[in-house]
Amino acid sequence: MFDLADPAFLANPYPSFAELRERGEVHRHDGLGIAVAVSHAASAAVLRHRGLGRIWQDALPVERFASFNLLHRNSLLENEPPAHTRLRRVIAGAFGRGHVQRLRPMVAELADGMVDALAAEIAETGSADLLAHLAQPLPVAVIAELLGVPVENGPSMVTWSNHIVKMYEYGLAEDKRDAAETAAAEFVEYLRDVAKQRADSPGEDIVSDLLRSELTEDELVATAVLLLMAGHEATVNVIGNGVNALLTHRDQWERLVASPDLLDPCVEELIRFDSPLQLFERTATADVEIAGFRVAEGEKIGALLGAAARDPKVFDRPDTLDIGRTPNAHLGFGMGIHYCVGAPLARVEIAAALTSLATKLPGLELAETPERRPEFVIRGLRSLPVTTR
Repeated sequence: MFDLADPAFLANPYPSFAELRERGEVHRHDGLGIAVAVSHAASAAVLRHRGLGRIWQDALPVERFASFNLLHRNSLLENEPPAHTRLRRVIAGAFGRGHVQRLRPMVAELADGMVDALAAEIAETGSADLLAHLAQPLPVAVIAELLGVPVENGPSMVTWSNHIVKMYEYGLAEDKRDAAETAAAEFVEYLRDVAKQRADSPGEDIVSDLLRSELTEDELVATAVLLLMAGHEATVNVIGNGVNALLTHRDQWERLVASPDLLDPCVEELIRFDSPLQLFERTATADVEIAGFRVAEGEKIGALLGAAARDPKVFDRPDTLDIGRTPNAHLGFGMGIHYCVGAPLARVEIAAALTSLATKLPGLELAETPERRPEFVIRGLRSLPVTTR
């Protein structure tokens, strides 16, 4: 069974996943304390089974994690119907396909400006960090626009988000748990202030829309924080992991540069090939059987999305990066009622970043081997140094 403390596993977990798939579709992982589904079919069953839900359990001790628990207890992601249905209905309109398509020119303009700055830094110093110049600031700028908050507050929101999502990892050190609570408290205070400002002076933004809904103040704050965290963490890591994969598989980068019509399947392939979210937990609300494995009521099971994405029963040559792959039935945005509400916007952001890079920097290449973050659940890079030929 894979070891989350093994740097070699964290660098490339996919061979370990393949070994597990050969032995069975679901396994008990004693280190995680849950069962894990490793095949595409079993992972999809975990995501859509109505006997499995997102049942939030407060981080303990409760008094130590008051703000962290507030954000998650009131979150769309951590609730099932009817609360989930009510929360999703309120925000779904803002992320509908038509509305997101209207944002496309703005997102493209932002991406172009960031790639220009990336190119300028490369020209001046010889290399630059693509994460810092593009992958991180792009989704934050877009969400800041949607929420109606100053983009200059983006770095603070990214810092808060980075600390909070570390709580989703296993075996987290106590100082990092404390940092997550501190970040949650600061994020809550910031969003409460934003909500008060919008109550006095409404605008054309999501916070103003949420204030006109039936959400409580805690639900409004939790929803706004979720939009930032989910939108940022997923998009930054798809862009980072994806560009790294493209530049490592040079033929696929050159294929994209030469064939812009492959942009849409390329986005889907990058989500599949090196998933930014590796594990998604569900809790059994009744006794459930997944691929012959019994999950008793109250027990948890995780869908290993990275393992599902390399299942040879679904994907031809699954370990090969193929930007023209169609169809592409990856589970990177989830499935069922918890399918990512921001998926259309994430696709637009990823496409804009790739288009601008391929157009403005066709000779892009790695300046050095990038450093990977030491976490498992949220898979990403610390930096992505790039240069040009």
